[in-house]
Amino acid sequence: MLEKIEKKIITDFSLFPSWEEKYEYIIELGKELAPLKQVYKSEKHLIKGCQSRVWLVCKYNKPKLYFFGDSDALITKGIVALVIKLYSQSSPQEIINNDMGVFSKIGLNEHLSMTRSNGLNSMLKVIKNYALKYYKNE
Repeated sequence: MLEKIEKKIITDFSLFPSWEEKYEYIIELGKELAPLKQVYKSEKHLIKGCQSRVWLVCKYNKPKLYFFGDSDALITKGIVALVIKLYSQSSPQEIINNDMGVFSKIGLNEHLSMTRSNGLNSMLKVIKNYALKYYKNE
């Protein structure tokens, strides 16, 4: 399922000829993201290394992981939405086996500022760590 979502994301991004339009799409994804409950906007769920404040929550409902998140910045919130769209409803093993290269394939890594790129990498690391944690518990 993860590969299918990756292909869809790559196709979606290919529809936009310019990075200005791709950024607008990312912002729209963020606007569509379900609001994160205030109780989860805590230090425990805060992603370290992000320029903006980013919260990421993981729920494990065997055999899948479900991610929820939010950010206080528009583009970053869109990136959170993209990450959630990609990895939510995946099994721990699917995430562990994934190279997380879709962001390079769509060109996002090279179009982000250094601090946003670090934030994306921090989010991906947290997701991979959740997958490892729950994979060990299966």
